[in-house]
Amino acid sequence: MLKIIKAEYVKFPYIIGTIGVRGTKGKVYIGSNVTINSIKWMNPVGLSSSTYLCVEPGAIIKIGNNVGISSSLISARSEIIIEDDVLIGGGCQILDNDFHSLDYDIRSTDLDQLNIRSAPVIIRKGAFIGASSIVLKGVEIGEQSIIAAGSVVSKNIPPFEIWGGNPVKFIKKAK
Repeated sequence: MLKIIKAEYVKFPYIIGTIGVRGTKGKVYIGSNVTINSIKWMNPVGLSSSTYLCVEPGAIIKIGNNVGISSSLISARSEIIIEDDVLIGGGCQILDNDFHSLDYDIRSTDLDQLNIRSAPVIIRKGAFIGASSIVLKGVEIGEQSIIAAGSVVSKNIPPFEIWGGNPVKFIKKAK
């Protein structure tokens, strides 16, 4: 039997294709005018992946108003906040956790999942995350900032700036 996580929304999001949802004890909040592209012919940049929301027990994903998400993974063990007017390009990953212990002696045991580090991710109003970028745990992306395609974001990004690369580096002011 399929179990559905607790999801609250202002207006049911416009979903093109099907999204995968994992987790039965987390919460997802979705604002109004949210569009989720989750089918390869709609956005070829996302390749053949679908959009997946993974919410661990007690975790929260908050998606604001006027947000667009294309074929991306959003995985929360604590909290991921996506504010209003954010665009997330195809094939992105937004991760607030490491998925496994960083300690080999623990990772190779049954204690692995009990020792995962997690820290909230916040993507501020009007930010744009380019295709195939990865946003890691504990990161805050500033208002109206732009992350170039293929970037790995492991540190906070100030508002109104363009950053890109692996590791992510400052490129220029956004305005």
